[in-house]
Amino acid sequence: MTPQAADRPEPLGASRRSKITPEREQEFYDAVLEQLRECGYDSVTMEGIAADTRCSKSTLYRQWKTKPQLVAAALRSHRRTRCIDTGSLAGDLREAARAAGELSGRDTKLLQALAHAAPQDPELQRALREALVEPEIAALKEIIRRGVERGEVPADLPALEYIPAQMFGVLRVRPVLEGEYADPDYLVRFVEAALLPALGLT
Repeated sequence: MTPQAADRPEPLGASRRSKITPEREQEFYDAVLEQLRECGYDSVTMEGIAADTRCSKSTLYRQWKTKPQLVAAALRSHRRTRCIDTGSLAGDLREAARAAGELSGRDTKLLQALAHAAPQDPELQRALREALVEPEIAALKEIIRRGVERGEVPADLPALEYIPAQMFGVLRVRPVLEGEYADPDYLVRFVEAALLPALGLT
C-alpha cells in the first residue's frame, strides 16, 4: 500500500484512528521535530505537517486530535537510551560529554522551540522531560552508581549530586553566553577542567 493510500479516510463505521505504519508515523514525527527546530513551536501547524508529509489534514487529526498531542508524540518518539561503560567513572563522564555534544545543537533547538509552550501545556512538558531530560539524568546517575560501586568515589561525596545539573547547565547556557552550541570538544574540556577535579579524579 502506498503512503497516500494509507492516508485515505476510512469507511464509515471504521475506527477513527487511521492505520498508519510505524515507518509512516515516524515520517510525521520527523517532520514535526524538523519544523520545531527550524521554525519554532508557534509556526508548526497541522497544515504544514500535512503538506510536508503529503497527507491529508484529516489523517493527522484522526491520529492526533491537536497540535500539542502530535508534538508530544513526536518528542516521545525522539526518546533514546544510552549505554556508556568504559570501565571508569572518568572515562564514562568523558564519553557522556562527547555523546551529549554530538546532539547538542539538535536537542538545544528543541528545548528553545518549546521554552514558551511547554510550561503552558502539562502534556508537552511531560513529553519534553521524557524525551530529552530524564534519559540523560538516568544515564548519568547510572554512571555515578557504577563509579561508587567500583570505589572510585565515596557515595557521600557532595559533588556527585551536582553532576547532572552541571552537564545540563553547560549544554543549555553556552548558546546564550557565547552564541555557540556545546560541542563534544567543549564538553570534554569542561568535564576535565571542572567535573573531574571536583570528584578527585584525573
